[in-house]
Amino acid sequence: MARFLLLFLQQLKYSIMRFVLTILASVLFTFGSSYAQQSDEQDVFVPISKYLQNGDAERLSAWFANNLEIDILGTVNVSSKNQAKQVLKDFFTNYTPKSFTIVHKSGKAPMKYAVGNLSAGGSVFRVTLFVKIQEEGNYIQSLRIEKE
Repeated sequence: MARFLLLFLQQLKYSIMRFVLTILASVLFTFGSSYAQQSDEQDVFVPISKYLQNGDAERLSAWFANNLEIDILGTVNVSSKNQAKQVLKDFFTNYTPKSFTIVHKSGKAPMKYAVGNLSAGGSVFRVTLFVKIQEEGNYIQSLRIEKE
């Protein structure tokens, strides 16, 4: 009888431990994945990177400040949103993007910046972005594309 009771208690102990570990793993997985999703959603450079990689000047221009500095291959202009969009469209026409990866990000609100590599038209370009972070929205203040 004592042996049966001892086996029963051991089995109960293992069942409780498995139950607790299962719940703990579920909680950690839920919070871990929501944290990762939250940090990606809060990273302003995720959608900007996607639009650069796709050569989508139209969607990228939605992130432009009303007036921004745009430097494409050494030609620097302070442009309106629409002028900058056209300059970027022309660039993407001449250099079709294949990939874009961010190699460095830094800064704190109200100004963050990122540096990335754009592979386009058989060349590699260094892209530098300065983004102003505000409650009413995040806007690209400066965009520079230089040949590596």
